[in-house]
Formats: sequence, structure tokens, C-alpha cells
Amino acid sequence: CPYRSHAEFPYERRGGLGGEPINSGFLGDDAPHQTAENFARLTRPDYAYTPYVPPGDEHLKVPDWLNDPIYYHNRGNSTFSGESSTFGDFFGLDDLMTENPRVLKGFIDIYGAWIDEYGIDGFRIDTAKHVNPEFWRAFVPAMLARAKARGIPNFHIFGEAHSESPDAGPLAVHTRVDRLPAVLDFGFAAAVRATVASSQGTEVLTRLFEGDALYEGGTGAARQLPTFISNHDDGRFAYFVRAARPGISAEEVLRRVLLAHAMLLTLRGVPVVYYGDEQGLSGRGGDQDARQDMFASRVASYNSERLLGTGGTTAHSSFNREHPLYRAIAALAALRRRESALRRGAQQVRADAAAPGLFAVSRLDPEGARELLIAFNTSTTPVSAQVSVEAASGRFASLVGACEPAASAPGSYHVSVPPLDYIVCASGTGR
Repeated sequence: CPYRSHAEFPYERRGGLGGEPINSGFLGDDAPHQTAENFARLTRPDYAYTPYVPPGDEHLKVPDWLNDPIYYHNRGNSTFSGESSTFGDFFGLDDLMTENPRVLKGFIDIYGAWIDEYGIDGFRIDTAKHVNPEFWRAFVPAMLARAKARGIPNFHIFGEAHSESPDAGPLAVHTRVDRLPAVLDFGFAAAVRATVASSQGTEVLTRLFEGDALYEGGTGAARQLPTFISNHDDGRFAYFVRAARPGISAEEVLRRVLLAHAMLLTLRGVPVVYYGDEQGLSGRGGDQDARQDMFASRVASYNSERLLGTGGTTAHSSFNREHPLYRAIAALAALRRRESALRRGAQQVRADAAAPGLFAVSRLDPEGARELLIAFNTSTTPVSAQVSVEAASGRFASLVGACEPAASAPGSYHVSVPPLDYIVCASGTGR
């Protein structure tokens, strides 16, 4: 059903401006009016559409309050713009009226029970930006308090707020206005796709990280953002490489996918590896085209795909621990586990470029005097440069690739990075 707005279909008229008066005294759903007293006056759900419950489905949902149409917006499908982004049905899914205190309490009861009964570790909140901020401001503290009472340490909540921009603003607003502890870093994914899959300069990455100050809690909070390069909605990274570079060789696709995963596991944030990427699954787009099974498939469209790093297809199971992507990601994960600078260290950008080429950062160990310099080359030719380092970082060891043994002078270090590759150089002590 097409979306019907508050202005054209107000709560106090049935079916539009000329309809009979209903819901007398209801003051609307704005933040000041989100009280039990006000919502007690909302007794008719037919202000925009007349909800229909098929016979026999009156008690289909559990808990039972979810079966009452009064607890839904009933305004039709979202157009994902304007007020419909919050009040519209998400591709036909009935949209709960989260402004209603009864709905808020119901959600706290439902999700609190998952914590109480099963001791879960956290929540990933889908489509968080399509819910009114007041809901999250009440729901999140309630969940954190419930987890604390249950004795669950480090309970983590992060929201999904889809964005296609490498800029932090569209995401950071949800940590400030909605007060979500963290959000999926779509900006990171966009920046890596722009610089590694496509051909934009590495200054895009610098701009991304400059935006970390916008998050509630600043750069420290940004280190808790879940980062990714592939997902089930947008597609796999190999797909983005092939889409940006028609006719590219399989070898170069593999190298770019490896480089992107190196960024994922060494730059700030909490890396999320999308299942199957480590087995060379590529896909032909987003949604179902990025959701191949790792078990042997009978789906012809999947089995005709070009996998990376292997001559096999999805017609056979994909659990190969010798796959080059599996081995590379496992090595990066082991490095991250050894080096606390990669998990919790502050990040400082050391070099970037207006074209494909060098991008370098330092990760500074929070537990000791140790600097990890990570240099990436997004171009197809070697790069060499002097980059800034900590003045106290004199001697360096190679953790990945070839690193110079010593700084050129206090505060300056020379890097040479092969095409579509990276190096990790460590100075000082501490893990």
C-alpha cells in the first residue's frame, strides 16, 4: 500500500482529512507526547488504512499483544524518505509503533528475556535508523542494565544504519541522537571499495578516519565500530572489484581482495569477515546473489560463478583451510591476536595520496612503547616514500613484508611497498 502521511491522514480523522472524528484528544506521536496517558486516547487504528487480520490469525503472534493493530503504524510502505523512513512499513513488513510506551515495554521484556534466559553476549540491531530515537534511548540502557544484572561482561550493542558514503556523519549521528553504543561502519566499507576495488586516491581513507571525532566518545569509540568490506545486502568485495574493473584478471581480483582484508584486520575497528570470502566466494551482486552456501550447492546461478583462488565451484563444499584467502586471513587474525596495538591501539594516519598509491598509518600500543607502522599500496606499481613515525621509534622489525631495520632519522622512516600489497613494521616492545 502507498504511504499515507500524518498531514494527509491525521490520527484524529478516519481515512483522511474528510473522515469522521476518531481518537479524540490524542496529541500525536512526537517525543513530548510519548506517554501512556496520551496513547490511551489512541483507540482506533484506521486513521490511514483499515487494518485487516485474516480469520484464524487473531492470536498468531507471540506474545499476544503483537496481534493488536493499534500497536502498528498502519500507514503503508516506506519510500525511505521523509517521515515514511520511520513510520512506513519496511518492504511490506508491518511497522510497530515504537513511539507507544506499551510497545517499548514489550520490546524490553522480549529482548531482556533473551539475556535473562540464554545469557547472550550482545545485539546487532537491524535497520536501526528506521526507528524513532526515543525508543533507542530507552531500550539500550535497559538492555545494558539487564546484562549487567545477569553478570555478562562487555555486552555489546551496535546498530545497522545503511549508508553508501565514506563520510562518518550519516553514521555518527546515530551514536549521538539515538545514543547507540556503536554502528556498523558502512563508511569503512565504502572507503575501501573506493580505494581498493575502484580507483580513487587513498585520501578517501584519511577523510573517513578524520570523521572519527564525530562519534559519541570520539576516536576511542570509533575503535569499537564493527568494520566490514562484504556483507549479505550489498555484496562481496570480489564483486565490487569486478564491477569497477571489467575484464580484470582473476589474479588481480585476488590481490585486491587480499589487500582489502589486510586493511580490514589492521586498521581501527572490530573486523567482521563475511562468511565465504575466505573461500573465494564472489557473487554477482547483493542480497541473494551474495548469500551462497558454503555447503555443496544445487543452485545453478551459484555454481556457474567464478571463485577466487581455486578451480572449484560451489557445487562442492567450501571448507578448504589451504585456500590462499583462508591462509591470509588466518595469518592476519593471528597477528591481530598477538599485537594489542591492532586491537586497541590509537591510530594515526602517516601518509596518503590523491591517486592510487600509498596509505600508511601507525597503530600505537596502549600497553607499552610499541609502534606498528602499516603501509598499503593500492596502485599497480611499487611505491617508496619517507613517512613520519614516533621520534622514539628507532629500530624496526618486519612483521609482514620487507621493512627497513632502522629509522632514517628520528621521526622519519622509509617504506617500500610492492604493487597491491602491504607491510607491517614494528618498533619498540610490548604486545
